[in-house]
Amino acid sequence: MLEKINALLAETEHFFAKTKDELEEFRIKMLSKKGEISNLFVEFKNVPNELKKEVGQTLNVLKNKAQEKIEHLRIALENDEVQADLDLSLTSYPSNLGTRHPLSHMRNEIIEVFTRLGFVISEGPEIEDDWHVFSALNFPAEHPARDMQDTFFIEKNPDIMLRTHTSSVQVRVMDNQKPPIRTISPGRVFRNEAISARAHCIFHQIEGLYIDKDVSFADLKQTLLYFAKEIFGAETKIRLRPSYFPFTEPSAEMDISCSLCGGKGCNVCKHTGWLEILGCGMVDPNVLESNGIDSKVYTGFAFGMGIERMTMLKYGIKDLRRFFENDVRFLKQF
Repeated sequence: MLEKINALLAETEHFFAKTKDELEEFRIKMLSKKGEISNLFVEFKNVPNELKKEVGQTLNVLKNKAQEKIEHLRIALENDEVQADLDLSLTSYPSNLGTRHPLSHMRNEIIEVFTRLGFVISEGPEIEDDWHVFSALNFPAEHPARDMQDTFFIEKNPDIMLRTHTSSVQVRVMDNQKPPIRTISPGRVFRNEAISARAHCIFHQIEGLYIDKDVSFADLKQTLLYFAKEIFGAETKIRLRPSYFPFTEPSAEMDISCSLCGGKGCNVCKHTGWLEILGCGMVDPNVLESNGIDSKVYTGFAFGMGIERMTMLKYGIKDLRRFFENDVRFLKQF
């Protein structure tokens, strides 16, 4: 029996299969229920006791060698099939590489401009409490933004919600850092709005905050003028219109001259020559005091913009929903 085992060991060692069929025949011969190795295990009970140890060990070696050989040849044959399907004459170009999402492009452009001005990036949680989203920003209890139709509350808890703006991050910065503060807060925000070509329940914002001694509205204007020229071109003009925000006083909305018509008027700018891009203003003293900053010593300005709107204006996109549909035909353009 020992001679038969050694003969099968030699056969296994020298076996080579050119096809999967040959390999399968060898597997059936060696490892099937009626194969050579199974028959040897049946005959093993007739081996004299003094030889059982040596024969048993050699038989196990044969079984392991056969299994390893079959697995090795199986992998080799599969690799040969893969190689046969490759056309090594093909050039590596053009290759379909992925690209950044247009919102990521715009976000990075905006961040790059403000970091050159010394702003640092701050981030915070998307699930927030009432203090960071509303109360610390001078929102009265009866303000419409607190209404359920604007805010997503967590499990009907009026104190826990999805943030409606990234100003909540600025509150956290003011809580943990003393002036001077110069930060921008990019991130995703949520509002309970009907989805349409110009609105969505999920969108992205970048908000900025600068607090120091002797900060004026002129500093705000020059900062935003520089930003507009860097993003939309050196010929871009801006105008500031009076507005109202609970956390800034005075407040303004900023328009840029329409780059499509050169300010002459077109369908995109509704024939006004101007396009609204962001809101801004001087930080309300109540907001500074609520966050432990002495409003008699420090002043500051804040601004906020929607990344989707900026992207739509720069690239002439008319439907906001395209940013969330993952249509490859649309995304390939960027």
